[in-house]
Amino acid sequence: MTFSEQLADAIRRLHFGKSWVATDLKKQLADVTWEEALTKVASLNTIMALTYHMHYYFAGVLAVMRGGDLTIRDKFSFDHPTINSQEDWEKFLDLVWETAESFAKETEQMGQDKLESLMTEEKYGSWFRNVLVILEHAQYHLGQIVLLKKLIREGQAEQ
Repeated sequence: MTFSEQLADAIRRLHFGKSWVATDLKKQLADVTWEEALTKVASLNTIMALTYHMHYYFAGVLAVMRGGDLTIRDKFSFDHPTINSQEDWEKFLDLVWETAESFAKETEQMGQDKLESLMTEEKYGSWFRNVLVILEHAQYHLGQIVLLKKLIREGQAEQ
C-alpha cells in the first residue's frame, strides 16, 4: 500500500469505521440529535461546532486538491451554518461524509512526488504534512465529541 493509500485509509477509518481509536465520527454522530449537537456544556464548543470545524479543514484543503485556491482561515473555522431541525443536521452530516470520501479519494491519487511537494506556499509545508495534520487534528476533536456526548447524556449540559 502506498503512502497515499495509507493516508486515504486512515481518513476513511476516522470517518467511517475500524479506526485504531476504536470508534469513528459516523458512529459517534449517528444517534446525536440536532438538539444535542447544539447543546452547550460549560464553555466548551458544541458537537456541531467541532464537527463543522473538522469538516471546514477537509473541505478547504479538498478545494485546493481540486485546483482551487486556499481560502480557508482559522478565524472562520467555527462559524458553522444554522441548524434548526433534525433534517438540517442530517443534511450537514451527509455533506461531512461526502467531503470525507472525496478527500480520501483525492489523497489516494497523490503520487509520492505530489505528497512531497508544497501544498501552496512554503509556510504550509508539503501535501503529506498537511493531510497528516488534518487527520491528527480531526482525531483530537473526535475525542472531544465523545466526551461531550457523554456529558450531555449524563445531564452535565447547561440548563
